[in-house]
Amino acid sequence: MKAVLLAPRKYVQGPDVLSEAGALIAAIGKRPLVLWDKKVKAIVGKTILASLAEAKLKVTDVAFGGDSTHAEVDRVAKLAAEAKADVIIGVGGGKALDTAKAAAAKTGSAMITIPTIASNDSPTSSYTVWYDEKGNCLGFESWGRNPDLVLVDTRVIANGPVRAFVAGMGDALATWIEARVCLQTRSPNLAGGVSTQAAMALAQLGYDILLEYGVEAKRAVEAKVVTPAVEKVVEANVLLSGMGFESGGVATAHMIANCLPSLPECHGLMHGHEVGFGIVSQLCLEEDVEVEEIYRIVDFEIAVGLPVTFADLGLAGVKRERLEGIGKICAGPGSLCHFHPFKVTPESIVDAMVAADALGEARKKLAGCH
Repeated sequence: MKAVLLAPRKYVQGPDVLSEAGALIAAIGKRPLVLWDKKVKAIVGKTILASLAEAKLKVTDVAFGGDSTHAEVDRVAKLAAEAKADVIIGVGGGKALDTAKAAAAKTGSAMITIPTIASNDSPTSSYTVWYDEKGNCLGFESWGRNPDLVLVDTRVIANGPVRAFVAGMGDALATWIEARVCLQTRSPNLAGGVSTQAAMALAQLGYDILLEYGVEAKRAVEAKVVTPAVEKVVEANVLLSGMGFESGGVATAHMIANCLPSLPECHGLMHGHEVGFGIVSQLCLEEDVEVEEIYRIVDFEIAVGLPVTFADLGLAGVKRERLEGIGKICAGPGSLCHFHPFKVTPESIVDAMVAADALGEARKKLAGCH
């Protein structure tokens, strides 16, 4: 099989880099449409709009509807066409960025992402995750190209919600754990081939950074300061994870995570939180992972505050019957779980989730958590 690697055209990260937005965007387009919600605009709007004005760009300001639905993308694309926008900029969290990417693909515009939280790896990828009007995940779609620019202001990230920063670590931690499964079985990645050595190296680097600097970076974000640990973990959450998952491949951790929103109790979770529990479940499913490695990963998740038990997900006391639907989807046709070098069944998926809950409880007791 052919090996394929995808990547954004340009990635810029650092404290206060939003002040450079105008100059960076002017090199890509002259008529930007900016998509953001009121909360995000209140935080970064003044800086971004001043920089765009200084660069003499004609800006179309659009309020984001809240979910990356087909209807929302059609609305934004229509506004972009009416304004003759040549670049669409998503500012905020993953759903706003995914909507901007889809609208840019629909209109043929350049695409730019400006994440204000490091909660997932959406900013660098070519993908949009689709939701319906009720917030249920419908799947994901690649546009065949990655953003022309990813602009990450680490001062904004450090002043954002700690919960979102932790979710980003959950999403990023899965990258190497899943990519190595796909490499083992030569399963296809999301870029349209198999993994390159470069993608695997990036995925493993992100994993190593998280385990070494994750706890310290969380402490710094709690204090709302930018430190070298924060810079490293932001890069792991956004760039290394984004390139690693797309060009390395995904497996059971994400498959389970994508199914959890089907349970109403999980609707308050961020994607990375769900992935955190998905990681523990995948580790309990795998046949060749050393126990000490499993303990190290679970202990890290506990240390930074990722969900490792049903109770953490809001599913305390959940009955096995309620998990059987997830087991059937994960073992069904086209599931990412089939990238493992062993047969996956509905029963083995549910068994792994139950085992993950028990493991999480045991490691929490050892860590003195209540």
